[in-house]
Amino acid sequence: GIEALSVILGQSIVMPLPEVVGVRLNGNLPQGVMATDLVLKVVEMLRKQGVVGKFVEFFGEGVKSLSLADRATVANMAPEYGATMGYFPADEITLNYLIQTGRDPKSVELAREYLKNNHLLAEGSTGDNISYSRVLELDLETVKPCVSGPKRPHDRILLEDLKSDFEACMDTEDSGFKGFGKGAEWRDQRQETMEQRKKDPNAESSDLTHGDVVVASITSCTNTSNPSVMIGAGLLAKNAVEHGLQVPGYIKTSLSPGSRVVGDYLQKTGLQKYLDELGFHVAGYGCMTCVGNSGELEQKAMQAMSGDPKTTPVLAGVLSGNRNFEARVHPSVAANYLASPPLVVAFALAGRVDIDVLREPIGISKKTGKELYLKDLWPSPEEIRKVESGAMESERVRDLYTDALKGDDQWKALPAPTGGIYQYDSKSTYICPPPFLEGVDLEISEVSGHQKFGGVRCLLKFGDSITTDHISPVSRIPADSHSGKYLESLGVSPSDFGTYGTRRGNADVMVRGTFANLKLNNHIVDQIGPRTVHFPSGEEDYIQTVAAKYMQNETPLLVLAGSEYGQGSARDWAAKGTALLGVRFVLAKSFERIHRSNLVGMGVVPLQFADGQDSESLGLDGSEVFEITIPDGAKPGQEGICISAEKGSGEMVEFTVKLRLDTEPELQFFKHGGVMPLVMRQLAS
Repeated sequence: GIEALSVILGQSIVMPLPEVVGVRLNGNLPQGVMATDLVLKVVEMLRKQGVVGKFVEFFGEGVKSLSLADRATVANMAPEYGATMGYFPADEITLNYLIQTGRDPKSVELAREYLKNNHLLAEGSTGDNISYSRVLELDLETVKPCVSGPKRPHDRILLEDLKSDFEACMDTEDSGFKGFGKGAEWRDQRQETMEQRKKDPNAESSDLTHGDVVVASITSCTNTSNPSVMIGAGLLAKNAVEHGLQVPGYIKTSLSPGSRVVGDYLQKTGLQKYLDELGFHVAGYGCMTCVGNSGELEQKAMQAMSGDPKTTPVLAGVLSGNRNFEARVHPSVAANYLASPPLVVAFALAGRVDIDVLREPIGISKKTGKELYLKDLWPSPEEIRKVESGAMESERVRDLYTDALKGDDQWKALPAPTGGIYQYDSKSTYICPPPFLEGVDLEISEVSGHQKFGGVRCLLKFGDSITTDHISPVSRIPADSHSGKYLESLGVSPSDFGTYGTRRGNADVMVRGTFANLKLNNHIVDQIGPRTVHFPSGEEDYIQTVAAKYMQNETPLLVLAGSEYGQGSARDWAAKGTALLGVRFVLAKSFERIHRSNLVGMGVVPLQFADGQDSESLGLDGSEVFEITIPDGAKPGQEGICISAEKGSGEMVEFTVKLRLDTEPELQFFKHGGVMPLVMRQLAS
C-alpha cells in the first residue's frame, strides 16, 4: 500500500541488503500429507528461527518432489513466517507450468535461455554451491497432518493433538494466544450438551457448546489454487455424500477459489456437485472468509454467541486460509484453525474441533450403518493424481483469462466518471476526501532533523504479536462499535454498514475503526476491547475519543508494544489510522518489516527497545509522561536515542532505544512528517 504509493509519487524504495536464509528440503512428503501441512510446518519453523526482513530460498533434493502449486503454497505464506519473500529457484517444473497455463511457447523458451545463461536455472543443482547467510534443514518425511491455531498461524498443532490442545486452551484462566480464560467449569457445560446429543443424535436440536464448528470455509489464494488439495477436498466430499453424511445446518460453509480455473475444473471433474451438497457452494472468487468477509453466521450460532462473554461457548472456525488472527474470521468466533481444504470438509462433517478425527468417528454411514472414520473418507494419492491429470488444460486457462480484465456485462454497465480529477460525492459514506495533507505547509522546503518531543503520552500499551488485524480490522462493522455508531448517525442502516475493508475510502470511519478489534488487549485498561484511558484525567472511553482529547491539547502520542508488532497482512490503514490518531511514536521490542515501513511512510517513528529491555522490565505502565529526543544528524538505525519517562510519583525512568528509520529516505520522511508531505513540498518547489 504505502510503499507502492511512495513509488507512484516518484520516491525510490531503499532497503538494507537482506540476509538470504536457505532452507534445504530433503526427502518426500509422506502419503496423505498435504501441501497445507507442509506450509504450516514451515511457518512454525521459520517463526521460531526469526526471518523477519530476510529473503528465504528453498532448495535441495526435496524440492524436486514438490509440484509448482505446492511450492507456491509455501512461498505465498511468507508474511506468516515473517520473511520479506519466500521463493524457489526456477527449474523445468516452473517452465512446464507456464506452458500448462497457456503461455506462449516462444516466450517460455526465451525465459529458459535467459535463466540458463544467467545461471538462474536450477538444472539438477542441490544448492550446495550457493553461499547463504545461514542454512536450515527440513526433512519432508517428518511432516505430519496438522492445523494451526487457535489465534495465530504459526501455532501449529498435530492433527492427533488437536482435541487435547483445545481442551488445554479451555482449561487455562489465561486469555493469551493459547487460552480462552474459561477455567475448569467449561467441561460440565460441554458434558451436559454431549449427553443430550447421545440421546438425540441430531445435533440440530441441542444447544451449541464449546468446540462446535460454526464456520467452515475453503478459502484463500494460497490453498484454493492448488489442484491437489482442492481435488482432495472434492473427493472427500464425494465419499461423504455417497455415505449419506451431512453438514449440520448451524455451520456456515463456503467455497471461494482463488481462480476461476479452480471453479472450472471442479465442475469439469464433477466434484463441485458433491461440495454443493455439503454446502460448499462457490460464493465468489478471491478474498472472503480469510479476510473477514464471512458475513453473518447462521442464526443459531449468532444466538449462542450473543450472551454474557463469561458464559458464551467458545465456538470454532476452520478455514484453509493464511491467517486466523483474533476476530479476523468473525468478531465473535474465538477459536479459528487453519487446515487443508480436505480437513475443512472433514471438520464440517464432524461438527466440532474437540475431536480426535484420527481415532474417533466423524459420522455414521447411511449406506452401511457403520461408524465412519477420517481414513474411510480420505482419498488416496493415486485417486487425486488420476483426477488431477485431466483437470486443467492450457487452452481452457487461456480462454478463461483472455477477457478477464474486460469484466462481465454488469461491470461494463456501471457508470464511470470522466475527467482527470475525481469528483467527490458529498453524500457518499464510502469515498470521501482524504485528510492526510490537511494543515501541511507546502512552503517549507527544509525541515530540521533535530526534534525534542515533550509531554508525550501513551495511548496504548500492548504485549507481543499485535497484528495489523488488531490495529485495523477489515471484518464486519459491529452495530455497537464506534464506527457503527458514527455510520448510524449519518442515517446508514446497520444492515448496510458492511466491513471496514469496504469503507476504507472514508477516513472518518477508518480512524474510528483503528485499534477497534473486539479482542484487543490494551494493558492500560482491565477489559478486553477497543478502549483506553485518558491521562491525567483517568477517563476511559473509545480509543479515538481519547486520542481526540489529546489532539485538542496538541499532545503527541506513543504506543508501547512487545515483539513482532504489526504481524499479518500489509494493511496500509494500520499505519494511516495510527497517524490520524495523533500517534507520533511506536516503541516496540521488534517490528514486522512491512508495517514498520508503512508507519515511517505516514510519519510515525518506530523505536525499538534495547536488547533485554521492554515496558515490563523498565516498569512502564502507560501512565507516564515521556520526553523523546531525535538528534540532528541522526543516522539510519542509530542507537542511543534518549527517552525519559516521568511517573505520577515524580520518579524518572531514563533509557535509550534504537531508531528504526533504516535508510536515508526514511529519515527524510520523518523530517517532513511522511511521504505525502515530502512529495507535495517537492512538487510545490
